[in-house]
Amino acid sequence: MLRILKQLSYLLDFIYKKRCYFCRSSRENKKMCKKCYDTIDFLPPYPVMKILNKQVYSASVYAKNLQKLIRGIKYHNQTELAHFQAKIMYDFWQTLPVSEEKFVIVPVPLHKKRLKDRKYNHMALVAEEFAKFTGYTINDNLIHRIKETKPQYRLSIKEREANLKDAFKVDKSSYDGENLLIIDDILTTGSTLKAMIQTFIDADIYNITAFTTSCTESHAVRQETL
Repeated sequence: MLRILKQLSYLLDFIYKKRCYFCRSSRENKKMCKKCYDTIDFLPPYPVMKILNKQVYSASVYAKNLQKLIRGIKYHNQTELAHFQAKIMYDFWQTLPVSEEKFVIVPVPLHKKRLKDRKYNHMALVAEEFAKFTGYTINDNLIHRIKETKPQYRLSIKEREANLKDAFKVDKSSYDGENLLIIDDILTTGSTLKAMIQTFIDADIYNITAFTTSCTESHAVRQETL
């Protein structure tokens, strides 16, 4: 009986073998094969931006396979890719001296309406996987998105800042002085991170570092300050 069950398991694995989301190869039975993973070009190990005097790091540029990966998780229900997004972040994170410190992970929160529509917070999924790699804990109760904001991609920098004004609220009862690591998928203007960091500072929380999976090309070639 056990032999039959094993044969059935092998047959199911063969029939339902995973294909790489990027090249469609089923050779490795993974959603992202090694060949496609190795196309990710990591940035040098230094901050790409300072926001309110807090360091912001990005692992790579938002392009090609990384762009497809992020969009796949965020918009196309490819939740298994969260593991690979977290691995990209972890592989870069290990190159940074700051990685020797202990952090509590804070994924950028979604408003409850958007969470209901999307069914999941993609960055919460990435945070879970990143925590497995690093051993860090996650605090997703510390900061909440209390304002339903418009999509940011069509807005100017000033419009983004107005859109995010009073968008977040901190519940300091769940904070005990830890170093916070805010994680997000894309750094564009930095408006979302700035709004979150300012909200933390207003609550007298200062031990903050931000880390995004990707950034625009402009951030990769020069450091900016907000």
